[in-house]
Amino acid sequence: MSHAWLYPLILAAGALQAWGPPMNGALRQALSNPWLASLVSFLPIVALLGVVMACQPRPLPTVTGILSMPWWAPLGGLVGAFAVVAGLLFVDRVGAGTFAGLTITANILMSLAIDQFGLLRMPPHPMSLWRAAGAVLMVTGIALVTR
Repeated sequence: MSHAWLYPLILAAGALQAWGPPMNGALRQALSNPWLASLVSFLPIVALLGVVMACQPRPLPTVTGILSMPWWAPLGGLVGAFAVVAGLLFVDRVGAGTFAGLTITANILMSLAIDQFGLLRMPPHPMSLWRAAGAVLMVTGIALVTR
């Protein structure tokens, strides 16, 4: 079954991600304290997820699921927070295009490594000539964007 119908949603999510760092940069400037700005940035997320969880509390995790979870699984949000804080601190210094280009390029390169080696319990997706060429084009593209 084709997953092509997911691509527009993923593209929309990616486009919206470009809004985050400038919005967070404005928040940091308004609040002065980057740590307070980070906290304020996450509060709407926690509130939204709390409302969704209250409206749709099922399914609940099972003991087996919790016990089989890798130790690092709950740290995904912390990893995401690192990207948010980097945006808060640096987007106004390097610009939205450069910031997004660097983070997206780094994301693509790391994702290719995760795919190649099946890291973090992902099914392997071997490197191909096309994927390698895409990675080279990403690196070349960000080199041009940062000039």
